[in-house]
Amino acid sequence: MVESIILDDIFMALADTTRRSIVARVAKTEMSIGEIARHYSLTFAAVSKHIKVLERAGIITKRRRGKEQVVILVPETVAIARHEIERYAQLWDDRFDRLDTLLKEMED
Repeated sequence: MVESIILDDIFMALADTTRRSIVARVAKTEMSIGEIARHYSLTFAAVSKHIKVLERAGIITKRRRGKEQVVILVPETVAIARHEIERYAQLWDDRFDRLDTLLKEMED
């Protein structure tokens, strides 16, 4: 049950285009909130709200770098999401394989 709540939070956070874009940016390098905000035509407050959603989902974390707060990706959380997606991909691959087998049997 706890795992499904965690997954719900992760995928809800990633459902937004701006948040996915933020994740892609901080996956490359840690960035301050100000550095992130410069890439969007949103207010600093709006970007900060997106970051809070990602932080609550455990996708990113913040730490102090001097006077700035730096946003960092949490790879363990991304791995949880990747594992779930791979599980569904395998399910669909298996279904398509069975369908392919069935169609070949029907041809014979």
